[in-house]
Amino acid sequence: MSSPGAGIKALLFDLDGTLYRQRPLRLRMVASLATLPLELRSLREAQGTWGAIQSFRRVRESLRSLGDGCATLAQEQYTRAAQVAKTSPDELERIVVEWLHERPLRHLRRYRQPGAIELLDRLSAAGIRAGVFSDYPAVAKLEALGLGDRFDPILAATDESIHAFKPHPAGLLEACRIWGLSPSEVLYVGDRPEVDAAAATAAGMRCAIIGASRTGSTSTYRRIDRLEELVDVIG
Repeated sequence: MSSPGAGIKALLFDLDGTLYRQRPLRLRMVASLATLPLELRSLREAQGTWGAIQSFRRVRESLRSLGDGCATLAQEQYTRAAQVAKTSPDELERIVVEWLHERPLRHLRRYRQPGAIELLDRLSAAGIRAGVFSDYPAVAKLEALGLGDRFDPILAATDESIHAFKPHPAGLLEACRIWGLSPSEVLYVGDRPEVDAAAATAAGMRCAIIGASRTGSTSTYRRIDRLEELVDVIG
């Protein structure tokens, strides 16, 4: 990627795996799920929870293929996953909210990406705006990370104005609309080339990927190891 930072006026960040280290958090949550039979005093109920989470993750990945988005995406993810898990949509949503949204919050700050605060301070001082677009709801996670007041806008794929998971570009383009900027003036920062870089390409936006493999193609994004490197990327 040549001249990745020329003319950049805003950075739009993915959240999970980008602003915090996702792998150690997932390992911690897997350990918590492993003790669920003791917590619930029921192996059968624990297995139901495990199956519901697995079904939800698989269904969400499958919904990435919806080319034109889905006006009922917020509920569709639960309805389809509930059918797979053989439970009710309300029960599946309860499990997902508890285990994917609420329980991880207490651990998030310890896994915040090194240099995140310093980077955001430098962006602010340079007059470069910062926002977040995530496939998952982001507000509570950003507050848990100590970053709740550092981004505007904060967008999620299931917002009424978006209704689409990446690599659909709707969320990235909505951020541009809010800022009044063209996609060429925004750099998207993510951690999954096949999702984040693909969404950026579809939006006509440049992209930086943190932690990407050194062996894969980087023709559509700039690979970085640490958030601090973005200072050099945007000049």
